[in-house]
This record gives sequence, C-alpha cells and structure tokens, in this order.
Amino acid sequence: MTINSVSLVIAGSGGAGVVTAGSLLLDAAAQAGWYALMSRSSGPQIRGGEAAAMLRFATEPIMSHDDSFHLLMAIDWDNIGRFSAEIPLVAESLIVGDPAHGAAPAALLAGRPRQAALAMSEIAGRIENGRPNMVALGAIAGLIGLPPEAMQAVVEKNLGRKGQAAIDASMAAFHAGFAAAADLPATPKLPTVATSVAAATEPRWSITGNEATGLGVIRGGVRFVAAYPITPATEVLEWLAPSLAKVGGMLVQAEDELASINQIIGASYGGVPAMTATSGPGLSLMIESLGLAVAAEVPLVVVDVMRVGPSTGIATKSEQSDLNIAVYGLHGDAPHIVVAANSVPDCLFTTQWAVHLAEAMQAPALVLTDQAMGQARAIVPKPAELAFIGQRLTASAPAVEGERYKRYAMTASGVSPMAIPGTPGLTHTADGLEHNEFGTPSSQASDHHAQMDKRSRKLTQFNYGDHWADIEDSEVGAGDTAIITWGSSTGPAREALQRFSAAGGRARLISLRLIAPVQPEKMAEALAGIKRAVVVEQSHSGQFYRMLRAFYELPAQTVSLHHGGPLAFGPKQILDQLNQLNAGSA
Repeated sequence: MTINSVSLVIAGSGGAGVVTAGSLLLDAAAQAGWYALMSRSSGPQIRGGEAAAMLRFATEPIMSHDDSFHLLMAIDWDNIGRFSAEIPLVAESLIVGDPAHGAAPAALLAGRPRQAALAMSEIAGRIENGRPNMVALGAIAGLIGLPPEAMQAVVEKNLGRKGQAAIDASMAAFHAGFAAAADLPATPKLPTVATSVAAATEPRWSITGNEATGLGVIRGGVRFVAAYPITPATEVLEWLAPSLAKVGGMLVQAEDELASINQIIGASYGGVPAMTATSGPGLSLMIESLGLAVAAEVPLVVVDVMRVGPSTGIATKSEQSDLNIAVYGLHGDAPHIVVAANSVPDCLFTTQWAVHLAEAMQAPALVLTDQAMGQARAIVPKPAELAFIGQRLTASAPAVEGERYKRYAMTASGVSPMAIPGTPGLTHTADGLEHNEFGTPSSQASDHHAQMDKRSRKLTQFNYGDHWADIEDSEVGAGDTAIITWGSSTGPAREALQRFSAAGGRARLISLRLIAPVQPEKMAEALAGIKRAVVVEQSHSGQFYRMLRAFYELPAQTVSLHHGGPLAFGPKQILDQLNQLNAGSA
C-alpha cells in the first residue's frame, strides 16, 4: 500500500522564517484534517544561517519521510546546496524559486526536476508589512490543496498577540501567494478531511519528540531535572523548565554535564525521581557517575538525543551511533537499562516506561532518541494515557530496636528496600566502593560476587512484558522474512513493510525498544519461522547488527543495511533490500 501523501521542502537563509513557515503549515494541515511530519536541517552555527524545513502531509498517520520530495519552495538560495543530499528530487519534482535571488544551484538539479519562478519578495513588497515566507506559504497551500481557512485559523492563533494589523498583513501575503499558485506547474494535492480540529474524526496532537520526552518523564514521576544545554537535546530542557514547575518539580541548569549527573544522583538518593538530558559528548562525560549509580543502586534516567559523532561531529544532524557507548560504555561489569524510542509519539511512552523501570529496579536507565525524532514535529493521534508510574521499594524504620539496616540485602528479586535519608535507624553508606549487605566497603571476593549477582539479577529477572519490542506482521501474515531495526529507522522500515505487503510480500517488523538487558527468549519467539532478515540502522560500523549477532540467534540469511548519518533511510532503500533478499532465496 502506497501512502497518499505530499512531500515538500521550504528552504532559505537565516531570517527568512523557514522553520516558522513550516510550523504554521504543519498546524494548518492539522486544521485540514491531515497528519503531518516536519523535520528540519540546519548548519552547525548556533544561531542564524541557512535552514530547511522538510514536511510530509498524509491522510493517515505517518512516521517517516518519503523517498523524494514533490516540491521545493526556496525563499532564497543562500547555501542551500549544503542540503542537496538531504533533498532528493526527481523528474516529477518541482522547484519554485524567487528570480530576485538568481537560479537554483546545480547540486539540486541532478534529478532533472521541473523549475518555476515566483517573485515572492516582489509580491510581499506590494503589501504593507508583507513577508516573502507568507507568500511562499500561500503558494504551497494552493499547490497541495490546503484551504485558506485552515491557515487563517492558525495565523490568528499564533499572531493574535501582535494585533489585527499583523494578522491582516500575513493573510494578505498568504492570499497573494495562493492566487499566484494558479500559474505554477501542478503538484500532487491531498483531499481535506475537516476544516477544524474540532471536526476531525479523532483527537490529534502536534508534538515534537523532545516535547514528548519531557512529558513522558513527568508522567513517569520525575520531579527533579539537572542538565547542561546541548544540541539537539536542549528543547527537552526548555519544555521541562516551565512544565516541571506546574507539577511542583524543579529544573536546574548546571555548569556542565558532570554536575548534572551528580546532582540527579543526589536528588534520587534523597527520594525524588530525577533525570537529565544530553547528547553523545555529554553522555561521555557522565559515564563514571553512571557507574556510581549502578554500584550504589540509585535510580535515575539519562536521555541521550543522539547526533552525528565522533567528538563534536555534526551537532545538528542525526545518527544512531551512541548505541555502543550506551550498552558497553561503563567500566567494569555494570548492569544498567538501555531503552530506545522508535517514533515521535513513542518518545512519550518510552521515557515514561524508563522512569518506571529505573525506579522499580533501582538502576540507571538510558533512553536513546536522536535528532531526527527529537527535533521533528508531527501531527499524530492523541497518545494513550499510561498507567505505570515509577514506584521504588522504600524501607521503613526497623521493627526491632537496634536492628542494623541492610541497604543491599540479598533478595530473590535483587531489589532491596531503599532508605530515604532521615528515616530513623536507616543510616547507611552509599558510594562507589564495593560493599556488603550493610553498605560497608568490602574487598572480599564473596561480597563482590554476591553484589554483582544481585545487581544483574534484578535486571534479568524483571518482567518487561510486551514492551520490549514492537512486532508487526504484514497484512497477509509474517512469512519467513523479517526487518529488525530500532529507533528512528523504524519509521521507514514500517513503510517499507507496507509497500512489500501491497506487492504480495509477507514479512515481519521487529523494532527493539529494550536494548539492554537483552531478551534472547523473547527474540527467539519473535523470530519463529523466520529464515531471512535485514537489520536496518543508521551507524557507519553497523553497531546494532554486531550487538544482535553477539547476543541473539539470527537467521542464517541475515544481512546488514547500515550507513552513517546524516542521511536517513528512505522506505525504498529498505524495500529494495527486502526484494533482493527474497529474490536470492527463490
């Protein structure tokens, strides 16, 4: 099944209002009853510079961009060539540019797209306080079938505080662009489903992955956050700062990542569920303290919104290359939890689940998202309310006066009652040294072995239920072929599975949400009857594939489809690999 969708890009230099225009268009699409996905691309500069808003609209929920774009609307051409690889254009595509800014760069013309001119700056100049980006929005709306009344409602909501004059100027520019679209070459159009959100068939949200992440940790019970800003995780913190205050929580901007991780260890030790958000360079700095949290059995959540590495890498682009450090990065044997969200709305579920896991098992939980999900905004069905909230097992005062508290007592589950500081009779030592049941530092082999078994047992014996992975079959059944993937590669894999099924293929999608601890029995059940598999990931060295081979029994015919960032997979790349894999076994 091919999704009925329209894909487009709005591009321009800093100050052209590209991302603002994309956001307005996204909200207007929701008014029209559509679903939508918007990601953005920008250079490494802190502020300003060239930018591109990449959007896809559909009449059904979508989790991925398409293989190419129908329309590129360039407000100007400033450095747009830097995005050429991220904007695949084909012969059916249409480039619309302002002749006042010259011709389209040659890098965009390799696919021989159609070209047309629209004098956006000239049209805007004829309108008092008119802006070229609103002219561009009007032209886009006319080309793709978006009704003007949908944009009217959005502009009134977003510009209402600026007064009626600002609304009138914006809509005048929009209508001028809408009229000009009649003289442009045709592009695909979508049918409108409704003219207002209230008339839509089901409630839907406009949310980014970073916002969903923040909401997830609040719903999970987190009430203290300490963090240092870093691209592309900063928006998690910006959303949390006012939102935490509404529920009685607090966010502290620490002086660096080392302070952040140690502050949340202290808060959690004091009984308050806590988290921090960072990206790869920050996670590297937090590793030693994560080991302390393992040894002291202090629950906490660290969200890693991954970007292209190593080192500073490409801070504004996406990659799934922090898998190795998340799973293996702690020194010594340090059992901990690693989970990964697989879509914008799943950021909410996965982070809420991570808080639950960390609190229940008194262990650090790492949550992996990435720039592609974190900074993407999507119109999605309203996520379901989830019941689980982080609950830790706490200790009460000793029943027998003088009885010594065993903070790290041996239990069948591996989880010991955790004292809240200040509770009479529960004083204990909690640090990074190996210890006995009381928390007293010990170098005895027997104590080390017992505590290591305990720390491992509580993770491996926990019942993760069906949340460990999303498992989806094609419409006609599973067949004997599987796509195994994780994180943001799940979106294009899902669409590839839909297309494969529509062509008569049968396959299964397995998207891992629980990366560690591994689940060999559950994976064996998921792979029952599967003879061939393709492992899809966005890392240069195939980190996910190598981890799967280390811990799971994969089908003999398993191939690795991987590449590094910043170019995301398209559904066709995965579909082609599926077809090739099945053709080879025919």
